[in-house]
Amino acid sequence: MTFHRYVALGDSFTEGVGDLDDTRPNGVRGWADRFAAVLAEGDPTFTYANLAIRGRKLLPILAEQIEPAIAMQPDLVSVYAGANDVLRPRVDIDRLVEAYDQAIGRLVDSGAHVVLFTAFDPGGSPIFGALRGRFAIYNELVRGVAERHGATLVDFWRMRDYRDDRMWASDRMHMSSAGHQRMATAVLEALGLDHGLPALELVDEPRLTAKERRAANLDWARSHAGPWVKRRLTGTSSGDSISPRWPTLAPFSEESGHPAQG
Repeated sequence: MTFHRYVALGDSFTEGVGDLDDTRPNGVRGWADRFAAVLAEGDPTFTYANLAIRGRKLLPILAEQIEPAIAMQPDLVSVYAGANDVLRPRVDIDRLVEAYDQAIGRLVDSGAHVVLFTAFDPGGSPIFGALRGRFAIYNELVRGVAERHGATLVDFWRMRDYRDDRMWASDRMHMSSAGHQRMATAVLEALGLDHGLPALELVDEPRLTAKERRAANLDWARSHAGPWVKRRLTGTSSGDSISPRWPTLAPFSEESGHPAQG
């Protein structure tokens, strides 16, 4: 398969949170930029847009991003959505996936090939492990959506290498640069596309004493877990003041880290 017009949709996973790069919009790079750079190699006709915004739940993603994506007439669309919903105290997973199914059908009917993702398996997480059953149900329904519409599925749930803490950023909720690079290769391979994208080196963290580990956990709770809980209690989102990083299709230049300006 070859693709020339790629649009990425979703939340922080696709926006690129955790993969810091101050030279790019919103200060992040992400797997979608890394993936797009491979597709752009040797193809002057290739264009890329990324409408994903951190903190977005599934229904707002569908309401805000599907129509603009279809208007761009892409031949490839990736969508990651739903994890922010499953993490909420209450969620109607069947209703969400029914809406998701309809939206994916619209994208496919527009002529785009669609890439979908399951969510990560939180079974090893002391914080989110209790929600593992919910995630399993959601993921199985997403697999059904992919099958019905002939979408390519990247099964994040089954990617065991993400059990390594070094694949995650310091907030323990988003992928690190190495994690984003690994995801870019997973998407390329799921589509059957040749690439020379190397795995990034995993840097060993210093071994902590029990006292240092408690201090690190307390700092994480203050810096990341506390604000995350507060946003959910107050109905706010980390993406409330964020705009899409690459809102329109444009030629992509990996050298500059920006879509080329025409």
